[in-house]
Amino acid sequence: MKRAAAKHLIERYYHQLTEGCGNEACTNEACGSSPGFQRMDNNAAAIKALELYKNNAKLCDPHPSKKGASSAFPENSAKGAHNFSACSNGKMNHKDLQPAREDFRDLNNLTEEKVYEILSLCSETEDYSPLIRVIGRVFSSAESLVQSFRKANQHTKEELKSLQAKDEDKDEDEKETASGSSTAMEVEPEASASSGDGPSHGENNVQKFGPVEVSVDIDAVRRVYDRLLSNEKIEAAFLNALVYLSPNVECDLTYHNVYAADPNYLNVFIIVMENSNLHSPEYLEIALPQFCKAMSKLPLPALAKLALLWSQYGADQIRRLLETFQQLITYTVISNEFSSDNLVNEDDGVVAATKCLKIVYYANVLGGDLDMGHNEEEDDEPIPESSELTLQELLGEERRNKKGPRVDPLETELGIRASDCRKPLIPYEEFINEPLNEVLEMDKDYTFFKVETESKFSFMTCPFILNAVTKNLGLYYDNRIRMYSERRITALYSLVQGQQLNPYLRLKVRRDHVIDDALVRLEMIAMENPADLKKQLYVEFEGEQGVDEGGVSKEFFQLVVEEIFNPDIGMFTYDEITKLFWFNPSSFETEGQFTLIGIVLGLAIYNNCILDVHFPMVVYRKLMGKKGTFRDLADSHPVLYQSLKDLLEYEGNVEEDMMITFQISQTDLFGNPLMYDLKEGGDKIPVTNENRKDFVALYAEYMLNKSVEKQFKAFRRGFHMVTNESPLKYLFRSEEIELLICGSRNLDFQALEDSTEYDGGYNKDSHIIKDFWETVHSFGQEQKRLFLQFTTGTDRAPVGGLGKLKMIIAKNGPDSDRLPTSHTCFNVLLLPEYSTKEKLRERLLKAITYAKGFGML
Repeated sequence: MKRAAAKHLIERYYHQLTEGCGNEACTNEACGSSPGFQRMDNNAAAIKALELYKNNAKLCDPHPSKKGASSAFPENSAKGAHNFSACSNGKMNHKDLQPAREDFRDLNNLTEEKVYEILSLCSETEDYSPLIRVIGRVFSSAESLVQSFRKANQHTKEELKSLQAKDEDKDEDEKETASGSSTAMEVEPEASASSGDGPSHGENNVQKFGPVEVSVDIDAVRRVYDRLLSNEKIEAAFLNALVYLSPNVECDLTYHNVYAADPNYLNVFIIVMENSNLHSPEYLEIALPQFCKAMSKLPLPALAKLALLWSQYGADQIRRLLETFQQLITYTVISNEFSSDNLVNEDDGVVAATKCLKIVYYANVLGGDLDMGHNEEEDDEPIPESSELTLQELLGEERRNKKGPRVDPLETELGIRASDCRKPLIPYEEFINEPLNEVLEMDKDYTFFKVETESKFSFMTCPFILNAVTKNLGLYYDNRIRMYSERRITALYSLVQGQQLNPYLRLKVRRDHVIDDALVRLEMIAMENPADLKKQLYVEFEGEQGVDEGGVSKEFFQLVVEEIFNPDIGMFTYDEITKLFWFNPSSFETEGQFTLIGIVLGLAIYNNCILDVHFPMVVYRKLMGKKGTFRDLADSHPVLYQSLKDLLEYEGNVEEDMMITFQISQTDLFGNPLMYDLKEGGDKIPVTNENRKDFVALYAEYMLNKSVEKQFKAFRRGFHMVTNESPLKYLFRSEEIELLICGSRNLDFQALEDSTEYDGGYNKDSHIIKDFWETVHSFGQEQKRLFLQFTTGTDRAPVGGLGKLKMIIAKNGPDSDRLPTSHTCFNVLLLPEYSTKEKLRERLLKAITYAKGFGML
């Protein structure tokens, strides 16, 4: 009863603003009859009415001249309902006093025909009040919407012509025929064409996931919106109805479990989201945030069904849905002052819109180019876990994510992973919201991510909206906390059991034997207690003074990578065309050696170090659980890819003209040919026009998977020893994993200059600093890489580019012949105040060219 009374009051405020009380001498500033009242549009009046209600503002008594006038939805007012309309213009017409037939008071749901019928009557009288009342009543009631725009038998062209004011074009007729003759939602012809991918992805989804059964005629809904949204007064009725619809829907889903009782309840969201004006400013203030909150309450099966349905819409419709939610998030973020005291995580509108955006994200994945098969097999042997208790268990807490990072429930419900999508309908980058990333307090967000409470939302559960820099920061927090946890565990055990205190993963290596020393030590640790790999790495070069605060580890990784990927060792082959490395299928090295290479890569990510490794993308896809296929050969083996592609496209007789069989030849380290049958008895099976696709698939399977199966499994096992409990796979796609390991190849030195800080008496206006940057900018690409190597310990830019380095240039005394020096752990360059620009250049070039080792000042 309280809700009904509140809605009735809001309705009265609205009509007071739009129609006034009828007293021309009214002194109420919030009354349309007041002489000084500034007229406002219907949308503004709806929002103002809500504000007046919240503030318990003065409400005028109706003037005698207004008594008896109808309210916006008199039929609903009599029932204590909550709707109000934006249609009244203060004028009354004798037709308003006609019998109820023209007010359609008994109409509780809509069809396309009924809308056009009412629209035709309104057009004749130039009074759209009846239609606006009906829209207000139906679109503000979930029960009415569920029953509206139901699929029916297809209409003839003559029937449509009689219902609509203008002729339907042929495309619309074809769409309607399709929607009438099938119970599954079909892709719009123009939408599939706009995707530019030839056959409709939606059709592929129907084959893979089955048709999505919905009872609403979506094409009819779109046509109705197209006709009605061009009228401003009618458009306002949709807005006002949505304001009242959303809280009731949210209540139904939260407390009454309505979807379980009637799956057609999903029609409410299907119909509302077809409104192409949802992203306009009028909706962003109240209507859309409330509706997003309601949508976020849908149960998991409903979310999955909605994602499957939307995946069949095509790229243009997916982008419209994406932009609707992104617009709301951006608008809310820039309209508020978010900080560590006012977290964006606590804004209900942003959180709800992000949850809704997740549905669109999976629809985008499902609608893309899917590769559901070709999954790597799980390791036969589980990665050994430490026998020691974790910090959480010592404190009496249950260990979370013991078998690795979490999996998104919607992903599980749909039975799909983001890595299954080769190419989404629209690029992943469009889902990233930069304004949100700028205000997100990642330390707090990470805490919410780990605690997993219902009351606190973490954007790390929706990683698609975060950029690589933000996600990398979340990974950094996870790695550091794990390191500190291992350190405290070690300290506790040393106190309780008298064990030797060893809180770090210590590696003491000789510079000339770095591989032998490092890999032997890592192999011992991997066998005895793999949990030690999760301790903070601490490297010491024998005979050198460097203390490892990060810089020594960087050089250690650089030296290890240089030696491991040396073609003379034979563990990897190098392609001169692609400049990429690939596993050597005939390597003499043991599986243990490849395991240790995987450990090194995992340690680099874990310790936030960038490696100069050059793998094709298929390696990172395989690390994420996907096998290599023919398409991956384009990146890893481009010459072979082109040959096989020519074979597939050859228009002549393959068997007679090419005379190839299902037996292929490879060469070993010494150049000796090795024959391999792709099928049993392959040397006797000719490749024909009919079986060439099979030949190509088997060839790619051999090159990318079977021939290097032992080497790659060992490599992946080592990688997972370090990263198995990390949220790495949850947060990052395969392209981003490469960025994490290798850094960015794009070196923007202007961004580095803009972000550099100064110390010891220098500032950006110092004469020598200006000379310094002119000198650095004049360097060639190789000299710039040497400079980065000298200053930071790596010649790559970190995730986010050189602007994220935060380099410091400090004064190191007056003019002298000393070379510049650096602390690579902290990205600090110590620069003497050279007297001339020429001397600065000469000293700097000598320093970066011959720099090697630690403690040599």
